[in-house]
Amino acid sequence: MKLVGIFALYIAAICVLTFATYAKDKSAAMNNRWRVEERTLHFLALAGGWPAAIMAQRILRHKSRKPAFQRVFIATILLNCAAVVGLAATL
Repeated sequence: MKLVGIFALYIAAICVLTFATYAKDKSAAMNNRWRVEERTLHFLALAGGWPAAIMAQRILRHKSRKPAFQRVFIATILLNCAAVVGLAATL
C-alpha cells in the first residue's frame, strides 16, 4: 500500500477514536461519571484527530467554550500541521 493510503487510514482511525472519546467525555459530564482527562483529548488532537475534535466540539457542544482548553487545542492543531508539513518536506 502506498504511503499516502496508509496515512489516510491512520487519519481516519484517529479521527474516529477522537470523536468517540469526545462523545464518551460528554456523556460522562452529563451523567456525573468519570471524565476523560483533557490531556488525552489534546493528545488525540496532536496525533492527527483535530478535524474530528472540531466536529465533536461543534456537534456535541463539548469543550468549545472553555478558553484555557481552546488555547491548548489550537496549539495542538498548529503543531500537528507543522509536523505534517515537515514530514512532507522530507519525502
